[in-house]
Amino acid sequence: MIKIAENIFWTGYVDWNLRSFHGYSTPSGSTYNAYLILDEHPVLIDTVKHYGYNEMLQRIKEAIDPSKIEYIISNHTEMDHSGSIDKLLSFCPNAQVVCSPKGEEGLKRHFKKNWNFKVVNSGDTLNIGRRNLKFFLMPMVHWPDSMATYSVEDNILFPNDAFGQHYASCERFADEVGIDIVVKEAAKYYANIVMPYGGQVLKALDVIRDIKIGAICPSHGLIWRRKEDLDKIVSLYKKWANYETGNSVVIVYDTMWHSTERMAQTLYELLDKENIPVKFFSLQNTHISDVIAEIISAKIVMAGSSILNNKILPSMGAFLTYSKGLKPKNRYGFTFGSYGWAKIGFKELEDSLKEAGMELLAEGRYINYVPDDIELEGLKDIIVKVKNLLSA
Repeated sequence: MIKIAENIFWTGYVDWNLRSFHGYSTPSGSTYNAYLILDEHPVLIDTVKHYGYNEMLQRIKEAIDPSKIEYIISNHTEMDHSGSIDKLLSFCPNAQVVCSPKGEEGLKRHFKKNWNFKVVNSGDTLNIGRRNLKFFLMPMVHWPDSMATYSVEDNILFPNDAFGQHYASCERFADEVGIDIVVKEAAKYYANIVMPYGGQVLKALDVIRDIKIGAICPSHGLIWRRKEDLDKIVSLYKKWANYETGNSVVIVYDTMWHSTERMAQTLYELLDKENIPVKFFSLQNTHISDVIAEIISAKIVMAGSSILNNKILPSMGAFLTYSKGLKPKNRYGFTFGSYGWAKIGFKELEDSLKEAGMELLAEGRYINYVPDDIELEGLKDIIVKVKNLLSA
C-alpha cells in the first residue's frame, strides 16, 4: 500500500513477468493499478488482473476491512482491470459497482452476474463524504465503456488506460523513475493501444481541459504528479491524437537472401549522409510493437520485403496487418524489395500502407534477385523526394 494523497492509496499489483500484452511486447512488465479512497463511504477505483487479486487484497487490508468498501468503480471492463471485482464482492456483497452504461453491458457479458450496479454518465457526481467523485465518459479510449473518475477535492484524475504505460517498477511515480523513460513507455503504449482513436482522445482532452489536475493516476504504470510532467504528457497526447509527426524516417524490412537487406541498408546510409533522422529495423530481430513505437514520431515509413510464393514475407504481412489496425495517419510510405520471377506480391505491400492511412511517396523499387551497385545507386532519387518532403 502506497499513499498517493491524504486517505488515497495505491493498492495494485506489479506484474514483473508480463512479456506480451495482446501481441504488444512488454519487456519491462506492467502494473495493474487499483486505488483505495478512504472516506465516509470507502471506494476502490478499478481492480487488477485475476492472478494479482491476493496481493491487491492484502494491500487493501493494510488500510481497511474490505467488507467496508461501499463502491467499486469500474472505469473499464477489460479483464486486466475488472478481473478481481467478483472475488472482492465476496467480502463486500452490498457494494455498488459504478460504471458507464456500456460498462454495465460489458461486465454482465464477462461475469454473467447482475451485480448492484450504479450506472453513471458524463458530469454525474458521487458524494462519498468529504469528497465528490465526478465521472467523464471517454468512449473508445480505448473501449466503448471507458470512463474517467475525478476526485474534485483532491484534483486527481483516474483515467484508466489513458496516460498509462506498461512498466513494472517498485516506484509508483513518474518522477521517481525518470521522465524520459516514462514518456518513452507512454509513447509505446499510446502507439500500440490508443493510436486508432485520435478523434476520441481529442474529445476526452476537451472534457478534462477545464478541470484542475494535480495528479493523473492511470491504470498501468507510473503516476504523474509534477506539474511539468503533467503538462508534458497532456501536450503529447494532444500531439499524438492530432497525428503530428517529426521529420524522421523509419525503415522496416525482412529479407531472405539479404538482397532486400542490402536495399534497406543503402537507404539507411543515404539518409544518414543527408543528416535525416532515421531508424532501421529488421523484423527478424525487432518486435512489431517496438517498430510502431517509433512510427508514432516518424513522417515516412519505408517498408521492404522479399517475395515468397508470390506474397510478401509472413513477418512483413503481420507487421502490415498490425499497422492497418492502428492506422498511423498523416504519414508517407515507400515500398521496396527483391523478387525472383514475379512482382505481384508487392501490390499487397503498397495497398497495405495505403490502408494504414499512408500516402505513397513514390513508386516502389523492386529489384530482380541480387541488386548491383548501379541499381542501389538509383535509390538516391528517393532520398531527394524525402528531402523535398521534409523541407516543405
